[in-house]
Amino acid sequence: MNFLAHIYLSNDDDLLTIGNFIADGIRGKRYKLYPKDIQKGILLHRHIDTFTDAHPTVRQSTKRLHKNYGHYSGVIVDILYDHFLAKNWTQYSDIPLANFTDNFYNLLGEHFEVLPLRIQKMMPHMIADNWLLSYAKIEGIQNVLDGMNRRTQNKSGMHTATDELQKFYTEFETEFTSFFEELITFTQLKLQDIEIRLQHEN
Repeated sequence: MNFLAHIYLSNDDDLLTIGNFIADGIRGKRYKLYPKDIQKGILLHRHIDTFTDAHPTVRQSTKRLHKNYGHYSGVIVDILYDHFLAKNWTQYSDIPLANFTDNFYNLLGEHFEVLPLRIQKMMPHMIADNWLLSYAKIEGIQNVLDGMNRRTQNKSGMHTATDELQKFYTEFETEFTSFFEELITFTQLKLQDIEIRLQHEN
C-alpha cells in the first residue's frame, strides 16, 4: 500500500503512524533503534506490505497492468488504491481528508528529528504539493506517476498508467473496496500480535 493507506491504518496513534510511514527506509533489525511505539509501526508496515503483495485481489489488479509495466505494476496498484481510499474517504473516516492530512503533516513536524534523512528531504515537497489530499483526483495521481517515472529515468512508463485507471476504473475500485475491508481486519489483528512480540523482545 502507499502513503495514505499506511497512515490511515495506524489507528490515529501518533508514534505508530510515524513508524508506519518511515518503515521503507528502516532495514532489517534497525527498527530496534527506535522507541517501542515506532517499532510497532515499522513492523506493522512490513506485515501490511507482505499481506498486500500476496493477496489474490491485489494480484488481479496487478495482472491488468503487467503487460505494459512489468515489475512496476505493484507500485502502480499501490498508488491507484490510495486514489480510491482518498476518493471514498468518508466511507472510512469521520475526519475530513483535508483535516486528516493537515494533522499528519503537523505530526511529521513534531517528530522531524526521528525521520530518516530521505523523509526529511521529501517532507517539504509532500506538504507543499499536498500529496495526500491530491490522491483523491486523477490529476493528483497523474502527478505522482509522473514523478515516479522520472525517478526511473523514464524507463518505467508509469506516467501513462492513468490510461488504464480510467479504462478499468470500476474494476480497480471494486477490487480496492473488497481488499481494503480485509486489510483493515488483518491490521487490527496483527497489531495485537506485534504488541505480544515486542513484549517478549524487550
